[in-house]
Amino acid sequence: VQLQASGGGLVQAGGSLRLSCAVSGSFFMIGDMRWYRQAPGKERELVAAITTGGSTHYADFVKDRFTISRDGAKNTVYLQMNSLKPEDTAVYYCNAALLSYSGTQGTYRHYWGKGTLVTVSS
Repeated sequence: VQLQASGGGLVQAGGSLRLSCAVSGSFFMIGDMRWYRQAPGKERELVAAITTGGSTHYADFVKDRFTISRDGAKNTVYLQMNSLKPEDTAVYYCNAALLSYSGTQGTYRHYWGKGTLVTVSS
């Protein structure tokens, strides 16, 4: 299983970026998908999450600025980031819950992508 995140870069404050995370490998289905971030010297924190049914959850610090979405056909989750602020600077990680079976026993396991760096200049 591999989660490949892309779309990070350098942007000025007020600008936008769109992150993508494609899931590949052997699994039965994808459950919840999430984006986390980790700024230098800080702990990793949840940014946004989306369920298989499309329900979303956002951290207060990104509400009304970021939008999470997913494309089931492409096994990809996106994070549209608008009105970026310098405090949004961080490495952004995607996380996905993948269902696999061993015999008749199905188990969800969370996988992480390697992260993509977002730098917002003031």
